[in-house]
Amino acid sequence: MRTLARGRGRFVIAGTAILASIGLLAGCTGTGAEEEDVVDQGTSVEENAESGDTVVIGFSGPAADHGWLGAINSGAQAAAESFDDVELRVAEGTNDANAQIAAVETFINDGVDAIVLLPTDGAALTEVAIEAMQAGIPVINVDREFSSPFAARTTILGDNYGMGVSAGTYICEQVGDNPDAVVAEIAGIDSLPLTQDRSQGFEDALSDCGLEVSARVAADFTVAGGEAAASQLLAANPQIDAIWNHDDDQGIGVLAAIESSGRDEFIMMGGAGSRNAMEAIQADDSVLKATVIYPSTQAADGIALARLIAQQKTVGDLVTPSVPNRVVLDAPVVTKDNVEEFIDLSFES
Repeated sequence: MRTLARGRGRFVIAGTAILASIGLLAGCTGTGAEEEDVVDQGTSVEENAESGDTVVIGFSGPAADHGWLGAINSGAQAAAESFDDVELRVAEGTNDANAQIAAVETFINDGVDAIVLLPTDGAALTEVAIEAMQAGIPVINVDREFSSPFAARTTILGDNYGMGVSAGTYICEQVGDNPDAVVAEIAGIDSLPLTQDRSQGFEDALSDCGLEVSARVAADFTVAGGEAAASQLLAANPQIDAIWNHDDDQGIGVLAAIESSGRDEFIMMGGAGSRNAMEAIQADDSVLKATVIYPSTQAADGIALARLIAQQKTVGDLVTPSVPNRVVLDAPVVTKDNVEEFIDLSFES
């Protein structure tokens, strides 16, 4: 069985880790006739693990100007290397939608067997993804959704709303017994739907324990932006009980601002799951006590599912003989108590 390094198999689908087999019920006649399957279970875990016809997969993502995106790219390549029947063609990462469209058009012209695409802009890449689908090339959409259901065979997403729920639930557990607790939020880029989803989930979870966001600032997923936003937040709020920072990369700047301020009366929670955040949680020597995972394994999952689709195989642990059209990964909370389970899945900021 081929797998990437993972923590107790929570959400990595790379290699054949997703393909744990389930036995299916079999029926027989009352006269002792030979047993026969009730349903066609598709391909088994053993069949999926076997080498098949070589499939050529095109992969395109944004520029790796962020630790999480770097991990997305390296994860896709590691997943492809774990199979001896996958040839991966990687387009140069770009934040220019037109350049990414051109890369996908090249994949189409080359007649690849499947495309795994994390679009720099889902709406802008929708038309070319539809073009690929119409050419008979299955598209696996990662992280940022297209604006049409016809643009992808399968979509793999992290759970942004779930991140907010997980963060809010953790903070409720820590300070919820204080109805006057001051809860602060350092968001990412406010114009992005993912930021809006995270904030909504956070607000909804806090409301369940009678808390609300008392102070909120937005950053830009960068170290400098995180430091500036945190400095603003701390200056405006002399007392804080808990902070949720949406992104561990910008969290480096957030922690720098906190250290400069000399403040430590609050707990802080991060987001995404970087290695430096997990190491700080492990050391337990700062205000950072937890983070919530936003899987950087999504493109690796995409490679594994693209291989199954291109080889006309199915997910071996589903009764329905298919590959799902939509996969939403979970958003677990990492604390000092369970960090060992997740640290191998962390990414470098």
